[in-house]
Amino acid sequence: MRNWTEIEMWKDVTQEQFEDFHWQTQNRITNLEKLKKVINLTESEEKAIKEGVGEIFTLGITPYYALLMDPDDPNDPIRLQAVPSYHELEESTFDLEDPLAEDVDMPVPGIVHRYPDRVLFLVTDRCSVYCRHCTRSRMVSYRPTPWSQIEMGIEYIRKTKEIRDIVVSGGDSLSLSDEKIEKVLQALRSIPHVEIIRLGSRMPVTNPMRITEKLVSIIKKYHPVFLNTHFNHPKEITKYSERALNMLADAGVVLGNQTVLLRGVNDCPFIMKKLFQLLLKNRCRPYYIYQCDLTEGLEHFRTRVAKGIEIMEFLRGHTSGLANPYFVVDAPGGGGKIPVMPNYLISMSSDRVVLRNYEGKIFMYPEPKHADSPHNPETCVYCQEMKDQLDGIAKLLWEGNRSKVNLDPESKRDIRRKNKQIINEELTELMKQRTSCS
Repeated sequence: MRNWTEIEMWKDVTQEQFEDFHWQTQNRITNLEKLKKVINLTESEEKAIKEGVGEIFTLGITPYYALLMDPDDPNDPIRLQAVPSYHELEESTFDLEDPLAEDVDMPVPGIVHRYPDRVLFLVTDRCSVYCRHCTRSRMVSYRPTPWSQIEMGIEYIRKTKEIRDIVVSGGDSLSLSDEKIEKVLQALRSIPHVEIIRLGSRMPVTNPMRITEKLVSIIKKYHPVFLNTHFNHPKEITKYSERALNMLADAGVVLGNQTVLLRGVNDCPFIMKKLFQLLLKNRCRPYYIYQCDLTEGLEHFRTRVAKGIEIMEFLRGHTSGLANPYFVVDAPGGGGKIPVMPNYLISMSSDRVVLRNYEGKIFMYPEPKHADSPHNPETCVYCQEMKDQLDGIAKLLWEGNRSKVNLDPESKRDIRRKNKQIINEELTELMKQRTSCS
């Protein structure tokens, strides 16, 4: 990482200023003139910015993250993630504005309710750095999220009893002020059926100074709180990001990392292995490798799915199991995360399975003689408690469902989609009544 005093416009900046997250946010690089003072742009990069690529999806880079870039290498992995490229204007046959169909699964603005017991809660459209591979570029950086929308999301969670797990994201959840973060956490923790709160944030990567003693003291009041961050390359692990991760871990926050597989950035098994080992050293568990989504303008970043499987083959058995994330394809159209991995099951019969290990050696594993189980779902208190929440394949497989031989064509998610307008109107009216009473 270069020293900020090497850059003319920051030569008089003190260490105290540089390490202040407010200064980092206020001094982001948002135009061509500033960017040219930090790195030597290629003709193609400069042309892309001049012709408005950085306006189609906002250009924004913190000084800290900009200093991780190689000023002379256009293929630098940090630079590829942050500097607009002409490739973003290229159209691909399968590009989608909303590749994961999140908007369809929004019963109210800002709440994506796709899975039975958890929701994605989008509380802001702001980020410290606007990553060029952003899957939500359609909504990030354009319109500040009003507090009334956040309140409506909280009310939806309060009314929907099956929700036990909340992913608070955006944008970047930690781009909110300390006061707003506490208000959100406090409100969610006051709801009896909410068990888990997860924060989605790239701040430990792009603006690690945001992780302050005050922030972690707020978060630790509302445990259990998890935080999933987004490191894509070993170059992003610095003394600043390590300090941020360790402050969070010391405060009892359970850390996970979600890496996006990006062509030219990290499509190498040894880069991934190094990244995941460094994360583990800092108490951050590699959680997902995502196949890059079909978002408009991201064709140049996408790899073949086979590349992800190859990376998983290099990880399994070659490093700690803790450093082995899931490789997932987030299915277009809202199909959800589908894990993909090398095939270790070669064959199976009624009394044995044939497996291979990471070295390619073949093993037979005998099945037990007694295939049946004494477990009775009709008398199991856990089965009876949870059976009404089953959906999809799990509903078909449940042993207590003896007469079920086919899947219902309509899932609970389909019902929510149909009732979206009714839910929205009911909550809007409820919020109006509360406002008038106060």
